[in-house]
Amino acid sequence: MKKIGCGVALAILIVIIGAIIWGVGVYNNLVTLDEKVMQQWSQVENQYQRRADLIPNLVETVKGVAKFEKETYTAVTEARAKVNQIKLTPELLSDPQAFQKFQAAQDGLSSALSRLLVTVERYPELKANENFLQLQAQLEGTENRIAVERRKFNQVVQEYNTTIRRFPANFIANLTGFREKQYFKSVEGSEKPPKVQF
Repeated sequence: MKKIGCGVALAILIVIIGAIIWGVGVYNNLVTLDEKVMQQWSQVENQYQRRADLIPNLVETVKGVAKFEKETYTAVTEARAKVNQIKLTPELLSDPQAFQKFQAAQDGLSSALSRLLVTVERYPELKANENFLQLQAQLEGTENRIAVERRKFNQVVQEYNTTIRRFPANFIANLTGFREKQYFKSVEGSEKPPKVQF
């Protein structure tokens, strides 16, 4: 009888140790995925910072040639200021309203930059300015990099969100405070094709 009791106790102990090892493995995987999300987020931030750093030079170059288009470059400056007011924290990725506010500010800046570049079309001397052309090329490259990094970010977030929602890992995720991260979404209305008029 003692041997059976010891065997049952040993089996229970092995199951408990196995469950602990499994739980630690799941937790460590969640930490790894969370770090991947944060690392990819920093790549997105790097590209946004690059764009923010280019904007003052672009605005100053345009100001020098297009003196009476003040409202356009004022809009760019104000949009840049709005973006810089938002504090980027890891909590931002888990808060849908804060993330939406951040994305709206970035989209506003993109829109203002687009208007600035459209305004430039009216100034042949600006389009021929070497400084402007270099800045424009850098800005276009940065916008492409932002799109690439946002796509990569969404892929990593999808992997993380899928893992924390899957059974049985969702038990460990809920117990240890892992929460769903937010995706970048397209600008509202972008599903409609733009009107082209000549």
